[in-house]
Amino acid sequence: MFAILVSVLLPATAATPRQRRVAIFFYPWYSTPAVDGEWRHWQQGDASPPQLIASNYYPARGTYSSSDPGVLRAQMAEIAATGVNEVVTSWWGRGSPEDERLALVARAARARGLALTVHLEPYGKRTAASTADDIRYLRGLGVRTFYVYDAERIAADEWSAALTPFGSARLFAHTRLVGWAKRAGFDGIYTYTNADADDFARLCTQAHAAHLLCAPTVSPGFDARRAVGTRLVRPRRNGHAYDAQWCAALRAAPDFVTIASYNEWHEGTQIEPASSTPPGRRGTYRTYAGAYRLTGKAAERSYIGRTALWTKRYRAGVRACPR
Repeated sequence: MFAILVSVLLPATAATPRQRRVAIFFYPWYSTPAVDGEWRHWQQGDASPPQLIASNYYPARGTYSSSDPGVLRAQMAEIAATGVNEVVTSWWGRGSPEDERLALVARAARARGLALTVHLEPYGKRTAASTADDIRYLRGLGVRTFYVYDAERIAADEWSAALTPFGSARLFAHTRLVGWAKRAGFDGIYTYTNADADDFARLCTQAHAAHLLCAPTVSPGFDARRAVGTRLVRPRRNGHAYDAQWCAALRAAPDFVTIASYNEWHEGTQIEPASSTPPGRRGTYRTYAGAYRLTGKAAERSYIGRTALWTKRYRAGVRACPR
């Protein structure tokens, strides 16, 4: 996942209450035969939806289409209820399904008072120059904020040359190399799921010393075994992992906080409600049962509710973590 962030420049210091914003990564890439004529993403990893999907969890709303305005309205209402300010929508280049759905996502987000930003993904043959062209195109559609994932794959001097014309934009690189991000001409960094919470304070201290913005990414866990076969698993620990990430982020004095993710079901980072009674044999899917001592239907929305608690604490300027 690749991303840049563009917006009005803010000073690279600890955020004031007015600036304490929270952004969440959103994936509008799901398709169903009923709405789109085919399965997309649910069928990854040789899965056979709707019974077996490319995730170790099953959505409470079932296998949905990201082209369905009703689904998007419900999702944006859910996101707004958490206190999140910005939706960072995944985008895979002009003409991609995510590009074609951008207007639908924007309409649903703005109807709930959410700012729409764009996550520029690693589409084929992407370069610093093509990314600059993407920014011009998307700004013409009203987008003002962008994130770039895995920015280090392109040389810093190439980024610096390509991004120079965007002096009024805010550009964030997905990297842990603060000095590199400064040389490349970015205005800040974000971590996505590629940094341990223990790194947040160090990264934000280094970023602020370099006059860069710092946007650490919190996540409830990670499990992509069914989608891509990776052995890396970060257990949710009934919500303790999510709390620990939020605690570390708040202690790091971030300029804002990013969340991965609302609905990246393949990687198991989602906070979108997961079914407490998924299809198939018992054990086919995990559930949120036990998270924050909730069970059954109540557990389905456990991470939505917990996110609301943490965004409230962040806006209040709380940096101490509950025992």
